[in-house]
Amino acid sequence: MSVLISMAAFALAASISPGPVNVVALSSGMQFGLVPSLRHVFGATAGFVVLLLFTGFGLHEVLKQWPILTELIRWAGVAFLLYLAWKLAADDGELRVDRATQQPSYLRGAVMQWLNPKAWLAAVAGMGAFVASAETTLIWSFALIYFVVCYLSVACWAFAGAFLGQYLRSAARIRLFNRCMAAMLAGCALSLLFV
Repeated sequence: MSVLISMAAFALAASISPGPVNVVALSSGMQFGLVPSLRHVFGATAGFVVLLLFTGFGLHEVLKQWPILTELIRWAGVAFLLYLAWKLAADDGELRVDRATQQPSYLRGAVMQWLNPKAWLAAVAGMGAFVASAETTLIWSFALIYFVVCYLSVACWAFAGAFLGQYLRSAARIRLFNRCMAAMLAGCALSLLFV
C-alpha cells in the first residue's frame, strides 16, 4: 500500500507543478472557460498515460540504446512550446464567435505531452523509481493512479484560468494575460534545454 501512496505523491508533484501543459490549461480556462478546457485536460492526461505505459513496457530501453532520440524529442518539444508561446503572445485578446477553430482539443493536449520533455522525464523517472522490475500489475497501477492525479491537477489549472477569466473581460487585459502566459510558456520551454 505504501508504494501506491508514493506513486500518487510522485504523480501529484510532477503533475501539479508549473509546466507547459499547465500554463496552456490556465490560459485555455481563462479564454474559453472550464468545460471547453477539459478537452485539453483529458487529452494531456491521456497522452501522458500512454507515454507512461510505453515507457513502462520498454520504451525507456530504446531511449537508453539511442540517446539521440531523447535529444530530438527535447528539441522538437522546445520548438513546439515556443511556437505555442508565440501564438499566445500574438493573440489580440478579442473574444469572438469565430474562435471555435482555436478552442482546446484532445489531440493538442496529447501532442503537448509527447513533445514535452518534462513529461518524458517524469515518465522515465517514475517508471524507474516504482516499476524497475517491469511487473505488469505495478505498471498498470501506476498508470491508473497517474491518470486520476494528472487529470485533477491539470483541471485545477484550467479551473484557475476560468476563475481569472471572470475578471479579465477587456481585450487589453486579455492581451496582457496572454503575453504573461506566453512568457511563462517560453520560459518553461527554454528551461527544458538545461534539464
